[in-house]
Amino acid sequence: MKNILIVEDEPNISDFLKGELEYERYNVCIKEDGREGLEEALKNEYDLIILDVILPSMNGFEICRRLKREKQSPVIMLSAKDSVMDKVNGLQIGADDYIAKPFAIEELLARIEVVFRRQDKFNNYIVRFKDIIINKSSRVVEKDGNEINLTNKEYELLMILIDNKDKVVTREELLEKIWGYGYESETNVTDVYIRYLRAKLSNENKEEYIQTVRSVGYIMRS
Repeated sequence: MKNILIVEDEPNISDFLKGELEYERYNVCIKEDGREGLEEALKNEYDLIILDVILPSMNGFEICRRLKREKQSPVIMLSAKDSVMDKVNGLQIGADDYIAKPFAIEELLARIEVVFRRQDKFNNYIVRFKDIIINKSSRVVEKDGNEINLTNKEYELLMILIDNKDKVVTREELLEKIWGYGYESETNVTDVYIRYLRAKLSNENKEEYIQTVRSVGYIMRS
């Protein structure tokens, strides 16, 4: 069940939205103050944030701007302001959609479904592990916003370990999956590439991401 945060200071609107969204089987939390809404959005994980523009203590544009610096939670903005520039401003600072008040609940529900479909498609090819982000489509690996240049073998090694996170992957399994049967089990090629990968992710002498299980293999713990 998906979690939705509503940041809206008009109780008649927030209560109505809560009832309709809960009927559609969403979990809903309401905050009526801008700063409280931002704190809640940053503290907990939400699949969607429905954000009014005009709010006490902090407006929706500023909330969206600050939120998008730290999280990728989708945002649908609601506003009585229907000017083109307001919509452009909302979209430019990271909002996923912008709906003018008054609106039909059927339109909002349809737009929510579109956002979730887009997000599900995005999640199919984006992998996250701690502060590492991997785009499986482009094979781009980033850490702290900086791209890490990996060779094909290093990339394959990283993906196998992440796909099996919290499980020990033996050296023999890595040899078979990455290099095939042509390599003898006594070769240290896996250890060499683990060292290369560690050096690029952090420091080859640290086990911050890839931990060694002595005499067995390697593991990435979440």
